[in-house]
Amino acid sequence: MGYIEEFFEFLSIPSVGTMPEHKQDTLRAAEWLRQRMAQAGIQDTKVLATRGQPTVYGKVTAKAPGAPTVLVYGHYDVQPPDPLDQWLTPPFKPEIRDGKVFARGAADNKGGVFAAVAAAEGMIRGGGSPVNLKFFFEGEEESGSPNAPGLIAENKDLFASDLAVSVDGGGLDPGTPVACTGSKGICGLEIEVTGPAGDMHSGQGGGVVNNPLNALAAIMASMKHLDGKVAVEGFYDDVIPLTQAEREAFARAPINDEMLKRSTGVPELYGESGYTAVERMMGRPTLDVNGMWGGFQGTGTKTVIPSKAYCKITCRLVADQDPRKIVDLIDEHIKKHTPRGVTVKVTRGGMGVKAYLISLDHPAMSALIKTQKELYGKEPAVMRLGGTLPVSRMFLDTLGCHLIFFGASSADERVHAPNEFFRVEEFERLRTGLPVLLDELAKALR
Repeated sequence: MGYIEEFFEFLSIPSVGTMPEHKQDTLRAAEWLRQRMAQAGIQDTKVLATRGQPTVYGKVTAKAPGAPTVLVYGHYDVQPPDPLDQWLTPPFKPEIRDGKVFARGAADNKGGVFAAVAAAEGMIRGGGSPVNLKFFFEGEEESGSPNAPGLIAENKDLFASDLAVSVDGGGLDPGTPVACTGSKGICGLEIEVTGPAGDMHSGQGGGVVNNPLNALAAIMASMKHLDGKVAVEGFYDDVIPLTQAEREAFARAPINDEMLKRSTGVPELYGESGYTAVERMMGRPTLDVNGMWGGFQGTGTKTVIPSKAYCKITCRLVADQDPRKIVDLIDEHIKKHTPRGVTVKVTRGGMGVKAYLISLDHPAMSALIKTQKELYGKEPAVMRLGGTLPVSRMFLDTLGCHLIFFGASSADERVHAPNEFFRVEEFERLRTGLPVLLDELAKALR
């Protein structure tokens, strides 16, 4: 069986880590991965249990003594496939069309994980790895890696490494590599606004009680200035400003306002004044409503004043913002801006994740950029992730090792959406390119 056929087998397992009904599927995917790693010659393979979905571990001993140790990171859990009616082919029945493998999890991140295993197999059969390798393939990335901190802390010796390499993520397009210098942190909360004890006829309650939906709208409107800047007092206090070198690097990124307008479908870009769209996306913190609901939402009319209204908020954070402090500030802001006649309950969404940064001067970044130039034939764009990779900061804080990003997927591959795909050429680039990177890291990290 060839690599692509095996990749299909891996993709066929519906390891939707965020849905309890797929728990057994996720466990099955973990065991499939462990067995395939062992088949590749990876040593000491094991499925490490957590309070949620497990992490798959293995190691490879370097062919020469004194080599550095690199921890390869990826995840085998996937997002839910909904809405199913928008898929051209079933999400867990992989299919190749025009050199692209279509399936849920193809790009995010089973393609990266399986390519890394195939790369390790090639090195083992070809004489050995230039570095000591360890593998950390988790099953909870799509849930925010809630059990990773405990697992890493309890197994510090097992995971101890000089550097981590993530095979999750990638570049802007198949021909443009990205030298990523960080990822944003995240925190979240939910607001519940309560007015009358039960839903009321609007002819009886109108003008008498405060409508919770109106009150919630007022609270949310108070959190942003008209130019998009967050109005929560103290929100920006700990933000490390972008350096001139970073702003110049972001300006060279092959992204512009017209491209962003076309890709998003909006008539005009919007956000904090004083920064370009790229700078806001990569280097500035945000506060966004992810959902608001309450009252009657069916077809037709129901003249009701609802008893309750709800809202979910997340913030993408940058260095050196503390997620707990940001939630405290938002909580205090809500108290100050809650209209009369309603009560508000705030539920915090876990401890959050801090932002991650690595300096361009780090020797691993030099090795990464050299490898990317060799593989792509061009200089990489220097950027940061607008999203969050929770383990990047966990590895740094607990193991003392930085992480570099070496994924191969592209921005157009419909990650988290129907008809997700991963290009076969990108699978091959990662499979053959990871050994090149490890050769460079063996020299850079000595």
